Amino acid sequence: MAAESEEPIIGSYVVGNFPSQYGYDQPVDLMNGQAASNANASNGRLTVGGGVTSQVDAASAGVGAAMPPIGSASTASIAGAAMAGTTAMPQTPPEEKPRILVMGLRRSGKSSIQKVVFHKMSPNETLFLESTCKIQKDEVSDCSFIQFSVWDVPGHIDYLTDIFDTSDTFASTGAIVFVIDAQDDYMEAIDRLKVLVSGAYNVNPRIKFEVFIHKVDGLTDEQKIEVQCDITQRANDLLIDIGNGNEVINIHYHLTTIYDHSIFEAFSKVVQKLIPHMGAFESLLNIFCNNSGLEKAFLFDVATKIYIATDPSPVDMQVYELCCDMIDLVVDVTTIYSEGQESDELGFSEDTCSSIRLDNSTVLLLRGVDRHLALVCVLREESMDRQGIIEYNFQRVRQGLQRVLTLKQSLSSSIAAASDSQVPGALKSVEASLSNGAALD
Repeated sequence: MAAESEEPIIGSYVVGNFPSQYGYDQPVDLMNGQAASNANASNGRLTVGGGVTSQVDAASAGVGAAMPPIGSASTASIAGAAMAGTTAMPQTPPEEKPRILVMGLRRSGKSSIQKVVFHKMSPNETLFLESTCKIQKDEVSDCSFIQFSVWDVPGHIDYLTDIFDTSDTFASTGAIVFVIDAQDDYMEAIDRLKVLVSGAYNVNPRIKFEVFIHKVDGLTDEQKIEVQCDITQRANDLLIDIGNGNEVINIHYHLTTIYDHSIFEAFSKVVQKLIPHMGAFESLLNIFCNNSGLEKAFLFDVATKIYIATDPSPVDMQVYELCCDMIDLVVDVTTIYSEGQESDELGFSEDTCSSIRLDNSTVLLLRGVDRHLALVCVLREESMDRQGIIEYNFQRVRQGLQRVLTLKQSLSSSIAAASDSQVPGALKSVEASLSNGAALD
């Protein structure tokens, strides 16, 4: 048994009058699905995850899982670096999943967001959710590209006190989503945001900070703009002195509500920042659109309707909602008419395809990439005259995306970092083939 000083700790809580209120859920061993916890009663604290080593099979690791900047190292490795006289930033093991922390004050809508986006709960059903009293963790692991964990942190937890292990928690975090209730007095929330950003940035300067200005469904368009400007200005004034020297902490603000697709779009932008080489995917879709006569293209995660990538043109909310509705329609029809399908499977495959013509001469095309990904394209009806070129180019794009997945899944974790350098090259070769394909027209 390893010495206690060498146990990796993912959050420590003083066992006193509130152990059940400030406790982590038991972590799940990703290899065998069994929960593991380690309680140490002799020193009066509860250590969760101590001494547990979780590894992800190389065949299930996605693009997000190979990010070296996000994650934590063991206590022993950090101590070794300190003994050598160097300051070492905790490094993520290649198999470690990126982590997203959802934080904010009580009743700001954190749990509702998590249930709607990742559990397909109806927005009306979230009215009956109880207040969260301990950290809830969701593992998003059934997707090719985005494999990460989402932690719902209760608003009553003071995460910068001794009962919350900020070093291990923030060092293993890729992004923090701070939820502000736009219909409530948000001055306390802004003060809490300043404390959070200051503490998290000192531990891990690579953390991405996102602010969801939530519950805007009850505001008019003028009120939405006014609230967003006010919160942005007040928050920036408080955070201006947190950066080191001339370094500025970038915080992005999103207007969200669970009653439309704005929450899915906001989470899409958060997840995209956890995927390496995002620019290469955007460039590929941009050339695909230009050579095929498309107005817009989205690469969707089918289960969550989060778009992994899109071309650089601005995202129209109505177009995004149409694409999401098309995915729901295809999934529902597939579920009804597919034989021998498990209840928890979506029925998607690389053979899935659909096209819808709208009244305004717009056409929606959906093509499956694999069991988890779908490419949804928006084009004018007259562009369907080039359908042969569109299908040819799509086949090339799908082959390129599948090649990227193969690079991520086939290489062992010891050389996963080397595979990252091959991703842009693989996509560049696809771009060249798209140009040649369009020239056939």
